[in-house]
Amino acid sequence: MKELRLNIPQYSTEHGAVSNWEDGFVIKSEVVKDQIIISANQAGLVSLAKHLLFLAQNETPINCHYHLDEYNSLETGSKEIVIYRI
Repeated sequence: MKELRLNIPQYSTEHGAVSNWEDGFVIKSEVVKDQIIISANQAGLVSLAKHLLFLAQNETPINCHYHLDEYNSLETGSKEIVIYRI
């Protein structure tokens, strides 16, 4: 088993939701026959994992979120993704 170490920043009111992308990440999202499909290379999957772990921290408040679209982190033609902590 390979160990992967991630540096996840802690939430602060000063910085809000911090984005921490791996170099060379590629992420695409689409909707096909009522299915949401997220495709990513290794760097993209690690980047998404870091964002999810950031939201999962106890310090991260309810409704903190990431809004991703083709103008912000996703490939051209991708559908918008909004990930909220509830």
